[in-house]
Amino acid sequence: MKKLKNRCALVTGAATGIGAGVAIALAKEGADVAINYLNKKQEKEARAVAAAVRKAGQKAFLIKADVSKEAPVKRMVSAVLKKFGRIDVLVNNAGIATSAPVEDMSVAMWDQMIGINLRSVFLTTHYVLPHMYAAKYGRIVNNASQLASLGSPGLAHYCSAKAGIIGFTRALSLEIGDRNVNANCVAPGATQTPILDAVPDEHIEAIRQNIPKGRLGEVKDIVPAFVFLASEEARHMVGQTVSPNGGDAFF
Repeated sequence: MKKLKNRCALVTGAATGIGAGVAIALAKEGADVAINYLNKKQEKEARAVAAAVRKAGQKAFLIKADVSKEAPVKRMVSAVLKKFGRIDVLVNNAGIATSAPVEDMSVAMWDQMIGINLRSVFLTTHYVLPHMYAAKYGRIVNNASQLASLGSPGLAHYCSAKAGIIGFTRALSLEIGDRNVNANCVAPGATQTPILDAVPDEHIEAIRQNIPKGRLGEVKDIVPAFVFLASEEARHMVGQTVSPNGGDAFF
């Protein structure tokens, strides 16, 4: 029995990396998937994800939107609802990684990080949540990071955004109360995806040396946590943070 049979999911930042892996994995479990991507540059990769979703026997809907901005998010949610009729699963995955020490970090770099990695989680949830309430069903899975708790030099903006996601998820969970809508986080350890391209090699190597498994995670190591939290198996998981990280941090 597929865990997500007859469900419809929206995955932000789904053209590459963890988002792409999650979108395909949800489809393999029976969900139709709306695949959000940022711009024309990502369209080819997004189309490849859509093809994989369709190969799994599910409907795919490509939706371009900058999820750090309100108007595009509102249009995106409306378009997905028009296409699928509902959104049962929301995966807030869109994110970037840049690096600079605080004294050298520009305000623009800080604002971009908070906008894409944190503001987007609020905006998308804000517009999806009323529909989940009306349907009396919903699963929200937010992509955080273990660095929300550990911190990391050169990544103050990234750590702040990811800590904000965890705090947001916990507060939202208390608001949801006894409704049949759950919100949880996945907080991966360092994972080999394109998002790491902007992080210096020496920084990545320092992280790798602290992982008991001796390697960075792969997308296939992270995806099952998202599928679990999106499914009925996680019906008693509320406001929690699951961290597939190879053992370099414990939660």
